[in-house]
Amino acid sequence: MARSPLARPTDAPPRAHVVDAAESSRPADAERDLLLDPADLPRHVAIIMDGNRRWARMQQRAEIEGHAAGVEAIRTLLKHAVRRGVPVMTLYAFSRENWARSDDEVTGLFGLLEQAVRSETAELRRQGVRIRLLGRLDELPEATRRSIDEALAETADGDRLLLNVAFNYAGRTELVDAFRRLTEQGIAADAIDEQAICDALYTAGLPDPDLVIRTGGEQRLSNFLIWQSAYAEFYSTEVLWPDFGADAFDAALLEFARRTRRFGR
Repeated sequence: MARSPLARPTDAPPRAHVVDAAESSRPADAERDLLLDPADLPRHVAIIMDGNRRWARMQQRAEIEGHAAGVEAIRTLLKHAVRRGVPVMTLYAFSRENWARSDDEVTGLFGLLEQAVRSETAELRRQGVRIRLLGRLDELPEATRRSIDEALAETADGDRLLLNVAFNYAGRTELVDAFRRLTEQGIAADAIDEQAICDALYTAGLPDPDLVIRTGGEQRLSNFLIWQSAYAEFYSTEVLWPDFGADAFDAALLEFARRTRRFGR
């Protein structure tokens, strides 16, 4: 007797159940040349940059020097990501939980962001990198916001890599802001589905992360892109962020290419 078609939920996650033909057919254990097969690259790489302070302590330096070394690591990695052809990258630079750190450290982090934005904007524009900021920017100092606004304007034409900097960001806060936005828009409860929520997030219009990398050996998301990372591949490395260079990034990309993503199938 013929079986009736299975009744499926009408609001099943549209993104989580889409797999392109190249992804579903590629061998799981083959070594692949990252430069030659764009189908093996993640569309969106999100990175939790952990280990700056531990790196500084190991080097017997001040903690702020570890953060400065972390900024240098970003510079190196972005150049390599552009060469590799990764289209979207999101870096977890400052969480809202980081406000609990000392005044000196928080002030130093703001200063590093302003300095990096001012010194790197021209080079990022030359490389075709466009900057976006994710988080509650209205809570940042005025000087920091001004530097950010200038960088956003100057890199708006970048078309090789979209760089999201999650600064004063928290995943739960993002969801709170998204639900508030939906309420302000007067959307009826029965009209709110997963797509409506996606469209209200800071990352609206972007692909969800395919790969989440965490440096420093920890094995948790730490309130980072918790909605968007539902089906991301998670990759943890013991390498501390200031030491995370091109080879370490390639190792993560190769591990991603080896995995078979089934999305519940």
